[in-house]
Amino acid sequence: MSTRSVIRSIALIPVLALAFTACGGDSGDDEASDTGTSESSLQTVSEGTLTVCSDVPYPPFEDFDETSESGFKGFDIDIVQAIADGLELELEVKDSSFDALQSGQALNAGQCDMAASAMTITEERKAAIDFSEGYYDSQQSLLVPEDSDIESIDDLDGVKVGVQQGTTGKTFAEENATGAELVSFPSDAEMFQAIKAGQVEALLQDLPVNINHQDAGGFKVVETYSTDESYGLAMKKGSTELVEAVDEQLAEMREDGSYDEIYNKYFATE
Repeated sequence: MSTRSVIRSIALIPVLALAFTACGGDSGDDEASDTGTSESSLQTVSEGTLTVCSDVPYPPFEDFDETSESGFKGFDIDIVQAIADGLELELEVKDSSFDALQSGQALNAGQCDMAASAMTITEERKAAIDFSEGYYDSQQSLLVPEDSDIESIDDLDGVKVGVQQGTTGKTFAEENATGAELVSFPSDAEMFQAIKAGQVEALLQDLPVNINHQDAGGFKVVETYSTDESYGLAMKKGSTELVEAVDEQLAEMREDGSYDEIYNKYFATE
């Protein structure tokens, strides 16, 4: 790992054990979708455009931003913008449900070329979709109101805990907070509204997102969980050429320092 400055203490460890082998990739197989052919001969669902689906909002990874060219902002958005630039493609971002992304439904329907949505690479998901190399390591965490007596996962018996459906956070809660009453929500937006309204007493989900809520005031992260999770960019099953091209761009970003610049923009403390 490189010379990154001081990073949030609670564990945002940039991954990318990018042991990429440089990949070639001329046209070859035409797995992916359909129509377009970019200047790099990469097939995309819309010619000349890298179309990316994301479950928005989920700051700091993705959020709406009317002032930006794409209409979105966040760590994931900056990463895919850099990839699109490297591939000489325009970037288009579409809001989508996380369930449709992690199941591969949106990709199989040709709605987008890639899903960038703080999605953990898991063996179960790899059965339905292909992933890039990991581009970010995260942890799970427990968020409660500042005046809560809850101090750890051991205090959740009989407690209503908000989780997002289809996520590794929900799986972790099911396996480790067995006495809790889990309440599933479609996205972080509904989860956060629920804890603010007192409908649930805690949220269990990705650490950076809970830190974002903590920084906004009124809530605190009381416990973190190392789960060896790495986020990947998801693509339609069989999209070998696109996966290789994306991995090559990620490797170049690591080499030229642009990955660190994006990382520090969102996660460094100074």
